[in-house]
Amino acid sequence: MAKSVFGFVKAEDSPGFLLWQTTITWQRLIKKALDPHHISHAQFVILAITLWHENHNEEVSQSLLIHQSKLDKMTISKALKKLATQSYIQHVEHHQDTRAKSVHLTKKGKTMAAKLVPLIEQIDKAFFGTIVKSEQQSLIGILHSLVSKANAAT
Repeated sequence: MAKSVFGFVKAEDSPGFLLWQTTITWQRLIKKALDPHHISHAQFVILAITLWHENHNEEVSQSLLIHQSKLDKMTISKALKKLATQSYIQHVEHHQDTRAKSVHLTKKGKTMAAKLVPLIEQIDKAFFGTIVKSEQQSLIGILHSLVSKANAAT
C-alpha cells in the first residue's frame, strides 16, 4: 500500500475538515432562514454589524464592515450595492474622511435587521445548544484565539 499524503488516519480527525463540515451545516440553516427574505448571509452580516454600531451611536464605514465581517472588499461592495437597491441601506459622506462613505440603515433596513437578528440568533442557539454551556464557552474562546492569531499573521 502506498504511503498516504494525508496527515490523518480518518478524515474526521482533521480539525480543518471538521470545521468545514460544521460551517457548511450551520450555513445551510442560515441560508434556509434568510432565503424567504431575499437576503444573503453576507448581506445579513452587513445589516447586523451596521445595526449593532448604530445602536451604539458609532459610524459604520466599508472598511469597518470588511474588518469585522472578514469578508473581502468586493463581496462587501456587491452586498452594499444590493442592499442599497433593496432600500435597506444608504451611503452618505463620512464625517471625518470626505473620500469615504458611511453606511446607514434606512427605516426599512432597521426593520429588516431587527426582524432577522433574533431569527439568526435562535438558529445559533439551537445549533450550538446541542453542546453544554461550558463547551460553548470553550468553543468561543478557541474561535477567538484562531481568528486573532490569523489576523496577527496577516
